[in-house]
Amino acid sequence: MKRYLHRLILPLLLLALWLFLNDTASPAQIALGAVLALFLGWAAMALRPLQAYPKKPLVALALIGHVAVDIFKSNIAVARIIWLGRKANATPGFVKIPLRIRDPHGLAALACIVTYTPGTVWSDYSENDDLLVLHVLDLKDEQLWLHTIQHRYERPLMEIFE
Repeated sequence: MKRYLHRLILPLLLLALWLFLNDTASPAQIALGAVLALFLGWAAMALRPLQAYPKKPLVALALIGHVAVDIFKSNIAVARIIWLGRKANATPGFVKIPLRIRDPHGLAALACIVTYTPGTVWSDYSENDDLLVLHVLDLKDEQLWLHTIQHRYERPLMEIFE
């Protein structure tokens, strides 16, 4: 029973989004949205052979909060570098970070977190060495980046996905 309810989450979200974007709850829009949501939900399930079953929603909420704060701080730091130009003394560089996370959904979430944060770019990931190469716009303290990625992001993602 839980498996069938899990498969209805995406179609229900798509139906709600359809009704919200159309700004109406007429029977015709509900019927059309339900058909589209069921079809698109079925098509999306076929494209994802490996399903994610996240655990610990409170850890996920805390991670979302940490990421939001970090994105805000990074926006300010990057804006400062852009406005000050050469006076900011930015030192771009690459940092190699060993990772322990193996779940592909957790790795994808980590890649999104790094990509969303201004001033950082996921440059490379070696599955053989489990090594992430990260480009940082202002790399003053390599240990800070190691700690941030491994403890602030990777550890909660491992709790959520592994």
